[in-house]
Amino acid sequence: MEDQQLLRYARHLLLDEIGIEGQEKILASRVLVVGLGGLGSPAAAYLASAGVGKLVLVDDDAVELSNLQRQILHTTDRLGQSKVASARQALLALNPELHIECHAKRMGGPDLLELARDADVVLDCTDNFTTRHFINQACVSLQKPLVSGAAIRFDGQVALYDMREPGSACYACLFPPSDNLAPDNCATLGVFAPLVGIIGSMQAAEALKLLAGMPAGLLGRLLLFDARTMQWRSMKLQKNPDCPVCGSLNHTH
Repeated sequence: MEDQQLLRYARHLLLDEIGIEGQEKILASRVLVVGLGGLGSPAAAYLASAGVGKLVLVDDDAVELSNLQRQILHTTDRLGQSKVASARQALLALNPELHIECHAKRMGGPDLLELARDADVVLDCTDNFTTRHFINQACVSLQKPLVSGAAIRFDGQVALYDMREPGSACYACLFPPSDNLAPDNCATLGVFAPLVGIIGSMQAAEALKLLAGMPAGLLGRLLLFDARTMQWRSMKLQKNPDCPVCGSLNHTH
């Protein structure tokens, strides 16, 4: 690392669990973030400030006034811009060393598969059930770790799905595609502004630990957060042997 990097990331270098070796891994990493709204804003901001080498951003939306209550990467003077362009501007202001690749369109399965192929970690920061399943299918197929977050009203959840680990569940084990969940989102139900910051920050924390080579604290657990009572609950995730996505996956390495 150069002198400026040693200064920029000094507080990480002081942590025994990260140090120079872990920070260099972060600097050499590539992360795919799908969704640059409430969850993606804090998640991408912390990944950027922590020095992730390349961020690949995906979102097909434009910045609207109603976003600004919680989507902290975007500003009033960027209304109407694509969210990925707005996010890129904000993230480069935080850390000009970043390499950022933007995709301002809704991705289907093959597109997400291609983008996930080179990623070290994938973050699902979307509010769309169909896209969540496309992301999960790509990560299962490629055995890429997936950090998934969700937030609605005052309720949030975050989980890590990692097919590299024997017995790990995938997103579809918990939320089968056949469930056909209603497309509820914050536009119809509302969301408490700081909640998305809490969940998005948790996603970034888990991703950064994985990138630095630290143990995955979330593996095999779904964390549920109630912002009304400020209480966390932890649920053990069980792999579904009949899961249509990962049920037939066998580990040969």
